[in-house]
Amino acid sequence: MTELAAPTTSTTARLGLDQLRRTVSGPVWDPGDVGLVAEIAGFNLAPVHEPVGVVGATDAADVAAAVRWARAHDLGVAVIATGHADFSHRGTLVVSTKRLDRCDVDPRARAVTVGAGVKWARVLEAAAPYGLTAVTGSSSDVGVVGFCTGGGIGPMIRRFGLGSDQVRAMQVVTGTGEIREVGRGDELFDAMLGGKDAAGIVVEMTVELVEVSRFHGGAIFYDAADAPAVLHAWRAWQARLGENTTTSIAILRMPDLEAAPPPLRGRTVVHLRFWHLGPEIEGLEILAPMRRVATPVLDMVGDLPSIAIDVVHCDPTDPMPAWITGGYLREITTETIDTVLAVAGPQHELPVVVVELRQTGGQALRGTQGVAARAPYAVGVVAPMVPELVDVVPALGLGLVDALAPWSAGTVPANYASPQTIAARPGACWTDDGRARLAAVVARTDPDAVLGGRRLGLR
Repeated sequence: MTELAAPTTSTTARLGLDQLRRTVSGPVWDPGDVGLVAEIAGFNLAPVHEPVGVVGATDAADVAAAVRWARAHDLGVAVIATGHADFSHRGTLVVSTKRLDRCDVDPRARAVTVGAGVKWARVLEAAAPYGLTAVTGSSSDVGVVGFCTGGGIGPMIRRFGLGSDQVRAMQVVTGTGEIREVGRGDELFDAMLGGKDAAGIVVEMTVELVEVSRFHGGAIFYDAADAPAVLHAWRAWQARLGENTTTSIAILRMPDLEAAPPPLRGRTVVHLRFWHLGPEIEGLEILAPMRRVATPVLDMVGDLPSIAIDVVHCDPTDPMPAWITGGYLREITTETIDTVLAVAGPQHELPVVVVELRQTGGQALRGTQGVAARAPYAVGVVAPMVPELVDVVPALGLGLVDALAPWSAGTVPANYASPQTIAARPGACWTDDGRARLAAVVARTDPDAVLGGRRLGLR
């Protein structure tokens, strides 16, 4: 459960939370209220939150009122929806958007409009009857808005692009408390896609859907002893793939938990992730070279309905304390693979769950929406952020990424950016041009730095 500090001098009487309660329709919690813990507890249990208060927003007016109140009291505003991020919110007013649960599919327009609290799983279920699906992340348990405002890297990226490329329109509350409807061509619209909450807070978002009802894909797991052969084979194989296929590979240290499949429990394995849009026979032929490299411990690839997208990455579904970092790569060479094996191979006992190399190119490189950085590949590191590892994990994770500096594109996917990553490399979530564009919009929409620009290294 998310840990909370005891209330300090930021009391209801001093900060006027009673006045805020009279302004908004949703609930408002003081730091000492019992319900506050449950309201801001999310999937990631690692962050330690110490808010001055929490607003359970029910609509755009509630979000706008919360922002105006915080601005009047010289406070920052943080946003929590599904709680997958690893940022702690201290000394801020937290806006919880989980009550913003609209999910309306328009099959004729091939689009869905969602509230800021909606996860991809609900969208997939609503779209499937129409032969449609969404360009999701690796887990359907992630929120739509957080995924897209962070750029959005998923299993279909080479065929359809980033999640941010699919967004059509948004309702946004700025740092001055103004409610704005923005669409393609608006500078605030662009700033929100890849800029997280630096320029505004998304209340609703309309996202394009794609005509996909099935795919050939899933996961293959290999024994740790086969890691060198499998990783080197993957490097050569993935370079020959067309854009209807997206793949990644990871060194995965599985915990000894009942939630893990018995063949993998407590083992270090190599995890091949595979998604292909095309006939089953075509997918089988494409994947055949990787099946011949080594004998799988577990093969979960097949012809699947689009709603089963989670089987590709097999991300955990239970809340856990986690920390993530990563970076974009220009290329993956033989030397890149050798470096990954040298610093994170199965021969090491590391408190790291995942070290992944992922394709992030194809259509994503052609996208023009937003300020999110783009590159052909990405590296990601996920580790358990338990109290005894709070110093070890960030140092180890950043060290793993730094080892791949010779191939770095110089940027970090916004959804991979841990607090320590941003502290070490302020502004690394964007190219120089993207950062300049975002900063210019933030200066106009959030002149008092109420929103997330400071936390993201923009101010």
